[in-house]
This record gives sequence, C-alpha cells and structure tokens, in this order.
Amino acid sequence: MSSRLSSASPASLRDDLQAQIHLMQGKRGSERSLPVLPSLSRLLPGGLRPGAAYSVQGSMSLAMALLAGPSRNGSWCGVAGLPDFGIEAAAGFGIALDRLVLVPDPGASWMPVIAALADVLSVVLARAPERVAPAEAARLGARLRERSAVLLVLGPWPQSEAVLHVNGYEWAGLGQGHGHLAKQELELEVALRGSSRRASVDLADSGTVDLSRHRMGA
Repeated sequence: MSSRLSSASPASLRDDLQAQIHLMQGKRGSERSLPVLPSLSRLLPGGLRPGAAYSVQGSMSLAMALLAGPSRNGSWCGVAGLPDFGIEAAAGFGIALDRLVLVPDPGASWMPVIAALADVLSVVLARAPERVAPAEAARLGARLRERSAVLLVLGPWPQSEAVLHVNGYEWAGLGQGHGHLAKQELELEVALRGSSRRASVDLADSGTVDLSRHRMGA
C-alpha cells in the first residue's frame, strides 16, 4: 500500500519519510539517470536526469508513465497536491504502491513540502502552484541538484530541463459498451534545451501497462 501523509510540517514530513525509507532500503543510491518506459525512450533517450525538473502539460497518464520507469526500477516516488491521483491507474502503469508517498494537500507550504520530499525521494510529481517566484524556483532547483532528485510538475515550470506537451490523444479497444482499453496513443512533443522532438507514443507499448484500469481521458 502507498504511504499517505497529511499536511504535517515539512521538517516532520522529512524525518518521517527518512525513517521509513532508510528502514526499508537504506540511503538513496547513485546519481545515474533514472530510466523511462520503453515507449518514451525515443523522446528521452537519456532517461530522467537527477537534479532536474520536467514540465508535463496536457496528460496525467503521461505523468504516471514518467513515474513508472523509476518506480519499476526500485526508486521511491512521491505525489503532492493531487488529491484525485488514481491509485488503481498508477498500479496499472506498474508504479509500486509500497514505494509511493502521497501528500494530497501540501497547503500553503507547497515549496517547503516539495523540498522535504526531494530530500528523501528519487522522483516527486506535483501540480504547479498558481504563482512561482523565480527565486523560489531557483532555490528548489538547487535543492534538487544537491539531493539528485527529479521533479515532475503538472503545468509550466521555470528553468525546466524539458517540457513534455501532449497535443492530442487517441484511445482504442472499446466497443459499444464492452471491451477493454488496449491503446492510448499520445501526440507528444518534447522541448529540450535547444531542440524539440515530436512523436506518436503508445503508452500500452511499455511492458506491463494495464490500460483496462484507466478511465477515458488523457
């Protein structure tokens, strides 16, 4: 089962997570790139770079797919500020729920809570706040680099390593009131620093992704 944490103080949150994670697996490992699912490897051939932030725009399924690669590889992941995050859908992507920390409501302490999660988790997924001061984003970026953590932000984010934007999507596998979802193809654009790539990506082409657990939508 995933760990669901309330909006405790950032320091208490960090200490509780450190105790749980160190008990189960010890300290976080090396600074090697974190893997992505096979269906995303063409667009992110180097994986997710530790210490970097990525902006994910247009699809919760894409955000889950990005979490799934590191999670399947043994990394601890966190989700903050997404009270409607679907646990069943996450499991369908292969995200390990026993290594998933949920903070549904960071409250007014969004930045300190994300920093506390980044201290002890390899990947953190969060919804972008309405306003982010450049200085605050820079301080969090320094924290990510110090801790070799990856931040996935739903929405725009300053100084992103890459922006992943879904321009369209297509479902397949459902008949008239019957059948199972067998395909979710995204028209995906990845804007890296100095370059851009586009491709149609089938999230079902990723090993153990079970799209039958997903509701219709991106």
